[in-house]
Amino acid sequence: MSTPIPNGAGPTGPTGRWGDLMPRIISALVMVVVALGAIWAGGLVFILVIALCCGGMVWELTQMLAPRRSGTALQLGAAAFGAVCLAGVLPVPLGLALLLLPVVLGWLKVAEAAKTRFAIFALWVVFAGYSFIWMRGTLGADWLIWLALVVIATDVAGYFAGKIFGGPKFWPRISPKKTWSGTSAGWVAAALVGLGAAPLFDMGFALVLASVLVSMASQAGDVAESALKRQTGVKDSSGLIPGHGGLLDRFDGMLGAAAMFLLLFTFLG
Repeated sequence: MSTPIPNGAGPTGPTGRWGDLMPRIISALVMVVVALGAIWAGGLVFILVIALCCGGMVWELTQMLAPRRSGTALQLGAAAFGAVCLAGVLPVPLGLALLLLPVVLGWLKVAEAAKTRFAIFALWVVFAGYSFIWMRGTLGADWLIWLALVVIATDVAGYFAGKIFGGPKFWPRISPKKTWSGTSAGWVAAALVGLGAAPLFDMGFALVLASVLVSMASQAGDVAESALKRQTGVKDSSGLIPGHGGLLDRFDGMLGAAAMFLLLFTFLG
């Protein structure tokens, strides 16, 4: 279940500024190994990993919006897992239609006040998951690895710059820990990833610019999820990942990055 915000918890946490660093590093290494293995394997292995993540995120989303209905959360998480799995192997029009199933089921099951928020975030999750499957199958592993590296660089640079330099908050009412120093460091790190990857894709400054835009979108995804947590009164979307919270906490940036990549691909190719 989601974790309530503890009373009186300071911005650095009860164990100091770097208290969460080791759990974050260990969890991150495990996730990187799993992600790289799934990307390398492709096919059904990659589809299953993405579908599991999507199902977990929809489960967390339902727990946040309907915390007393754990049965409903499991049902909707399972529906999202099944929909993304099948969408990954079905023809595109049928697959896209199938992704609406967990959204419609959630609309029928969650409380009236939570319907719109559930629909928006659930749509975002399942369509982003499907976009990763499409990218791996259509564009290959290279673009997917570049996208992941941009998001990872943004997160890592933002985390360390925010901890070291601090400074004015980016949006204190929504995301009280995010600083302008961390945000801008994320853009710089993403630009460096784009600069390093440009020769591999036979691209120049365009990939640097695309990397920065994807970085901004990943940060927007983080802010959107932070706003949802503030509205629902939870600190983390769940406790599944030590040092990181839940799947939504960890992959909100990837969801935003996927949306920006598809936008750039659609209009620029």
